[in-house]
Amino acid sequence: MSWTHTDMANAPLEIIDGDRSKAYPTQNDLLSEGYCLFLSATNVTKDGLVFEKCQFITEQKDNELRKGRVSREDVILTTRGTLGNVAYYSSDIPYDHVRINSGMVTIRARSEELRPRYLYYYLKSELFQAQVRSLQSGAAQPQLPIRDIKKIRISYPNVTAQDRIAELVGAYDDLIENNRRRIKLLEDAAQLLYREWFVDFRFPGHEHVNISAGIPCGWELKTFADVCETIGGGTPSTQIPSYWSDADVTWITPTDITKNNCLALLDGEKKISQLGLKNSAARLVPPYTILMTSRASVGFFGMIDREVCTNQGFINIIPNDNFLRYYLLFNLIYRVEEIRSHAGGSTYAEISKSKFRALPVLMPTSELLRDFDEKVQPVLDQVRVLKKQSENLSRARDLLLPRLMEGRLEV
Repeated sequence: MSWTHTDMANAPLEIIDGDRSKAYPTQNDLLSEGYCLFLSATNVTKDGLVFEKCQFITEQKDNELRKGRVSREDVILTTRGTLGNVAYYSSDIPYDHVRINSGMVTIRARSEELRPRYLYYYLKSELFQAQVRSLQSGAAQPQLPIRDIKKIRISYPNVTAQDRIAELVGAYDDLIENNRRRIKLLEDAAQLLYREWFVDFRFPGHEHVNISAGIPCGWELKTFADVCETIGGGTPSTQIPSYWSDADVTWITPTDITKNNCLALLDGEKKISQLGLKNSAARLVPPYTILMTSRASVGFFGMIDREVCTNQGFINIIPNDNFLRYYLLFNLIYRVEEIRSHAGGSTYAEISKSKFRALPVLMPTSELLRDFDEKVQPVLDQVRVLKKQSENLSRARDLLLPRLMEGRLEV
């Protein structure tokens, strides 16, 4: 099978910049709902397009912009700050009007020569990503100008082989996406059960329980200090190499939590040594500790199934009784805006352990808490299983992708 090897400047594609004119949206132009989705860095991730946080512009503002409109089957590439994240604007995306911001480009393939989905997978491959890393410029904020994107080499076979490669790799992505949807349904079901029982008071047997001053009889108002232990974290000195070499202690940072797409955290990006653990404020916390970010990005949550430590951007919550774990987790998730309202600080928002521990928490009866734990634990165990499946699928796809793109496998 013959392959074409060329650079992006001479490939059958078009690189389209975002709008940078005076009409570029200001913060006041960005809305929580609107006519046109205006993509930000939180939407274009290593896992493709994510829509948990969206901002929009009006139809009038959309018409004022000259560039940056995304068409179906365009590939989106981040080019400023976080470089090399790639997303595919397929027909499944539920937004018909989309624009990129100034830190992205769209890459539009000529489908009669270069299939869009093949292009998407090529841009995700290490063949492309390694070139991105070698060409990036800017120390404070990495950048990848269009003039440098045009230098990147690209390889592609005939369109029949391109379609086959996209089909093979896409099968992994389809399974991963199916798992993501199942995970969301499971977590939504657990949150719905929490609200039904502990917010709306439609818990089992509620018909026979009197409510006084807004609290069911037998329930108590306590503080977090009464029901859990709270542990902070720390960062070993980066000036001492031995704190980071021979590292075998998982060290979690807020980024590990915020970029995770579910409550089940499988690992952290960085590790520290036993010596680094000993000579810093970081402390090991038990498996299934509730890890809550408490600085800058406040109120993001995760749990991991083994001992870990964290940096100082966390309040790590260890329930006094194991059957409190999932009740406290979903209580915190439900109250996240309240928690953030208690975060102070001029440089970045932060909630202190003392403020957190003083927050009130309504405690139902032990019987009801145990019942909730028995129902929710299997749900979140299934979330963890699906998350692990997706990680394995992702690794298998990433091993397959370069072999296909280099023509080492027949398709």
